Amino acid sequence: MNALILIVEDEAEIAAILEAYFAREGFRTVQAQNGQVALDLHLQLKPDLVVLDVKLPKLNGYEVLAAIRRRDDTPVLMATALTDDLDKLQALRIGADDYVVKPFNPLEVVARARAILRRSKSQSEATIIRVGKIEIDLTSHAAIVISDDGRRQKLDLTLTEFRLLAHMARASNRAFTRSELLDACLPEGEAMERTVDSHISNVRRKLESAAAKGYLEGVRGIGYRLVPVT
Repeated sequence: MNALILIVEDEAEIAAILEAYFAREGFRTVQAQNGQVALDLHLQLKPDLVVLDVKLPKLNGYEVLAAIRRRDDTPVLMATALTDDLDKLQALRIGADDYVVKPFNPLEVVARARAILRRSKSQSEATIIRVGKIEIDLTSHAAIVISDDGRRQKLDLTLTEFRLLAHMARASNRAFTRSELLDACLPEGEAMERTVDSHISNVRRKLESAAAKGYLEGVRGIGYRLVPVT
């Protein structure tokens, strides 16, 4: 079945144009005119990609993006009239996959969406994630540190620790908030954000004991990120 695109845009004319161009390229589409409807449709329909405006009624695009990121990794393409670099950086920091500025060429929006979906499909099919010396096997739930001389040391991680490491490895260099990590990796419990600090501390200690120092960084005022150390 062709990919489903959720178009979140309060200007009916722009939404109709995007819908027409996506349909012409074989995509299925659904529209939302405000941020709350967008989140409701995202939860109900689980679209393959979201095209998201920033200036929206009820919830703005940044709030919608943050809520989506707390749920899952659905690709999000921001499409907005805001041109300031700080706006773009904010969207990318929260977790947008790409950003286009109005007035845009609808063909470019479709092309960028297709590229994002292609990358997303490639990543979802991968069972091995590598970040520097760290190798994560999603199938066997194993995390291995490869030394400079080729030796492979398996990390003794709990399930939660493995989830945290794998989640950050999927988007290395991205800063994750504690609440994002909590929602993504400890969804079944009633853990508090400081619990994430404890788990991250354990993962860092185990990485360092395997000579993989410096991979887990704290980001002041945000949370944590996993960086490839060269």
